[in-house]
Amino acid sequence: MTTSSCKFEMLSSRQLFNESVRHVKATIAIADRVQSGENLADVLNDMLDEKSLVDNQLSAVISMMLVDKFAYTTATRNLSSVETELAKIHESVKHWNAVDVVAVYHHPDLGAVAINPKNSSHFARLDRLNKTELLAVYVGSFGKTLDKTIASKAVDALLAAFEGRTGKVDAGLLKGACTYKQKVEKLAKVPKTKAVGRPSTKTKPKAGGAVASAGQAKADASAGTMAAASTAAAAPVQAVARTSSRMTPMYGVPVTNELFHNGNVEAWKRIIESYKAKHAGLEVLVYYDGERITNLNALFKWGKVKHGSMIQFAVAGEDVTDVAKLQRYLRQGASNMFEAFLRGPVNGVLSLF
Repeated sequence: MTTSSCKFEMLSSRQLFNESVRHVKATIAIADRVQSGENLADVLNDMLDEKSLVDNQLSAVISMMLVDKFAYTTATRNLSSVETELAKIHESVKHWNAVDVVAVYHHPDLGAVAINPKNSSHFARLDRLNKTELLAVYVGSFGKTLDKTIASKAVDALLAAFEGRTGKVDAGLLKGACTYKQKVEKLAKVPKTKAVGRPSTKTKPKAGGAVASAGQAKADASAGTMAAASTAAAAPVQAVARTSSRMTPMYGVPVTNELFHNGNVEAWKRIIESYKAKHAGLEVLVYYDGERITNLNALFKWGKVKHGSMIQFAVAGEDVTDVAKLQRYLRQGASNMFEAFLRGPVNGVLSLF
């Protein structure tokens, strides 16, 4: 009888063999850090930010570390309800000194997201929680012996916190050797610069955006003018600083045209195309009525998206920027002034950002 060697087949390629070696080395380094008392979600997110780990390695590392090696108590659940104020989860869990906790939320757009509920900054990586999505929670003590009753209570309480079910915290969770101290990131010093001449008391508004061609310049200038004039009712995005968050919150764009018709759809396509051309690696996610819209043409359906309807969007990726300007252009694209975005070369990309 021939023994199958399929499990080693991936090692026959030099590239896959090298990737496997790097994964094993990273896993060993992670094990040392967790055993020394670091939360696994903290370690993984640090490595993701440093590009020393990629998203598709998360599930394998979490299973190896928390299930096989450190034998954490675990439970999974499709959320029947959700906590809308994510800060409340952190407030509920941050004083659980008896246990180390890790949660893995399977985001419909981002995939698996590792969270240390004791670390408030981790919740900035999520825009929201969705009902019925999968949540896995892990409770342990960095490989040290932990009372099973305490672990079970922590698992139940953590699931309840994510589902927005508040309750009295068991006193046994508050005292122990797993006290968490969140790292404080030091801000880089900004060098001082001397002002030259008298400062101006007025600031001229910026035009819509520089363009690559003369035909496009006219379209973009019109778009910029309308951006300043637009006063739609949706709450505007504040000037968004660059951030390492993986996804922004949802922002609303009201439909002020009579209907969101084919012209509005084409305007949105060109605006989003321009944004992605300027910010490679960022993804614009569009939602309507709680549903992710993967094809903008789905919004072009007479009577479906009417005047006064709200379309939402978020931006996913690293170093997110220009969200306020994006929202401003999308508001115009959802109005009766959408035609400015349709001028210029048919296959050209607008220089709006």
